[in-house]
Amino acid sequence: MLWLYDTRRRGTFAFQPRTRTATMYVCGVTPYDTTHLGHARTFLVFDVLTRLLETRGQRVRYAQNVTDIDESILQRAARDKVSWRALGRREERAFLEDMRRLGWRKPDALPHATREIPAMIKLADRLKLRGHAYELPGGLYFDVSTFPRFGRLSRLSPQKMRRILGAQDDARLDDPSRRSPLDFALWRRVIEGPTWPSHFGRGRPGWHLECSAMSDRHLGFPIDIHGGGSDLVYPHHECETAQSEAAHGMRTRFVGHWVHVAPMRLGGAKMSKSDGNMVFVRDTLKNTSPQALRLYLLDVHYRRAFDHDEERLARASKRAEALAKSLGRGRLGPVENDASTQDVLGALDDDLHAERAIRALERHARRDLAPDTVASLRTIARKVLGIL
Repeated sequence: MLWLYDTRRRGTFAFQPRTRTATMYVCGVTPYDTTHLGHARTFLVFDVLTRLLETRGQRVRYAQNVTDIDESILQRAARDKVSWRALGRREERAFLEDMRRLGWRKPDALPHATREIPAMIKLADRLKLRGHAYELPGGLYFDVSTFPRFGRLSRLSPQKMRRILGAQDDARLDDPSRRSPLDFALWRRVIEGPTWPSHFGRGRPGWHLECSAMSDRHLGFPIDIHGGGSDLVYPHHECETAQSEAAHGMRTRFVGHWVHVAPMRLGGAKMSKSDGNMVFVRDTLKNTSPQALRLYLLDVHYRRAFDHDEERLARASKRAEALAKSLGRGRLGPVENDASTQDVLGALDDDLHAERAIRALERHARRDLAPDTVASLRTIARKVLGIL
């Protein structure tokens, strides 16, 4: 059985989907720059999780959004003097090509924020009708005082929350007259840039509202797994939780397991587009095979920060080559119940310890094994981990 860490409960719990189809929503890209290794690491973690479940016969419906309207996109488009739509389409195509080369199991749904505006307005209407939202000249805001569980996911103090909010790209758009500085925008009335009509005036949806609406429309409520980078715990996932649970009566938890991937760092600093501190996937693939890059990015447990290391990347290439020599040729077989197979699967079932699974694969691949065992290990290496 798979056990996964849940950020909200701060512990590892057995994964038991609510229905025959497991549902998973992952916060995707804001397409204004090319895919860096931190993006790839995050999405490969959920790729392996999906592959693991499906290899065992579990049906999965996986949705990952594209935030194609965002202050970051508008700022970059203005800087580069290009259309925000053209910028988003170009960078989304680049992202999808990068992930395709890495053997990514493409999500079942890739909803775009700009195509989901009616669902967002409908959700905002419901929150206002239930008494969780109020209007100001600057737009519609969620009243966090109406949601007693606000803060349970991140466990941050209000002071820390305010500091984080002040550093967000969209902070300058917030109405200063809102009831609490922690109240967040469901819809902002703005006059510059792209806007859409709504009952609350022309404007743009709040970032958090986008994902709640898309998750609800494409997966239903509640969902089994919600994932993303650990930097999204607050404010994004905290606010998502509040508005999603409030919209559905507050009796049912929005998410079964919150799965967050720790950041990728370069020179001791988080790899991020906003800081220009990045190593790009497409540049790395000029000298590294997709299988080796996957091995490299999965070789540190997803809840640990990962410091980029060119020497370690070079070693990953050699390790992938060695694994290809020992396991690469031959048939794929069913996943067996032998000790070697279960050693590898045991690492993955223990909160997706892919790095331990890879080392177990390497260790067993050097042994003289029965053909069925070799075929079983080959299946895990290729169809689950994608490193063969």
